[in-house]
Amino acid sequence: MQPASIAGLGSDHPLERNLALELVRVTEAAALHAARWMGRGDKEAADQAAVDAMRDALRFVDMDGIVVIGEGEKDEAPMLYIGERVGTGRPPKVDVAVDPIDGTNLTAKGLPNAITVVALAERGTMYYDPHIMYMQKIAVGPAARGAIDINAPVKDNLVRIARFMERNVEDITVVVLDRPRHEELIDEIRAAGARIKLITDGDVAGAVMAALPGDTGVDVLMGIGGTPEAVLATCALKCLHGEMQCKLWPRSKEERQKARDAGNTDLDRVLGMSDLVNSDDVFFAASGITDGEFLNGVRYRGDLAETSSIMMRARSGTIRRCETHHHLDLKRNLSSGSPYVPD
Repeated sequence: MQPASIAGLGSDHPLERNLALELVRVTEAAALHAARWMGRGDKEAADQAAVDAMRDALRFVDMDGIVVIGEGEKDEAPMLYIGERVGTGRPPKVDVAVDPIDGTNLTAKGLPNAITVVALAERGTMYYDPHIMYMQKIAVGPAARGAIDINAPVKDNLVRIARFMERNVEDITVVVLDRPRHEELIDEIRAAGARIKLITDGDVAGAVMAALPGDTGVDVLMGIGGTPEAVLATCALKCLHGEMQCKLWPRSKEERQKARDAGNTDLDRVLGMSDLVNSDDVFFAASGITDGEFLNGVRYRGDLAETSSIMMRARSGTIRRCETHHHLDLKRNLSSGSPYVPD
């Protein structure tokens, strides 16, 4: 049984507006406040700054949203908890996925590719599983769509991806989280002849880089990462016409049993993109906190700041990039002193 959205299925209001244009103001606010903590060694403070800014900015988005992918359960996360209502309360009714910082360690250490992310889709369409927090993943861009099979050997996947992309396996670069659990995967990728880009955090950014048009230097994401990040990445890949496959990865016998007790009995089932986000009208927005392959980080120049963002919609296939100049003193005056209100 596939876990469903917090609030049940169905929506009585179509997604008529391009809400990505409103969501990017939310990610900009989170990036502006999180980036103040770049390189200062305090990932909790950076995350709290992003959460505070994102939560406050979401109040101004015209939607009736429920957080499905968030910071945790209500008793564990005081802000942006799973099940929290966000937005103005007006239609449309939507599921909301947030990651105030994809890469808290990257932010704290001043390393590349820390981003802030918001995505949404029609109410009742986002996958949610409170019991198993990790998934095995493989993700590619549109050029390799149809090439992947998460149950196939690593080499077979890489050969097919290379053939679809009209390249040699030696030309393919795989992004992998640098974790002990991936030692065997890394050995197999190297044995196949492909190149590897190891990242310490941020597999949402890794999946987006694999699918973005243009040269990010990444062709495929492989490995085990967070279940919430898989849903966020799926939202982006739907907008980019890429492909992702996942399988649940219980960390223990106890975690596996809890999932089965809750009715999720087929833990070996391959989850495709429609299983993770069962909607073709999906919005995704992200802003850079630190510099990366596809987004620049925040620049501060006294009372001026610059942000780099991307916003996408699956139904229209529209991808917008946004370089925004923020007059921080004017924003404070506009918002009557609140640092989080978007313009």
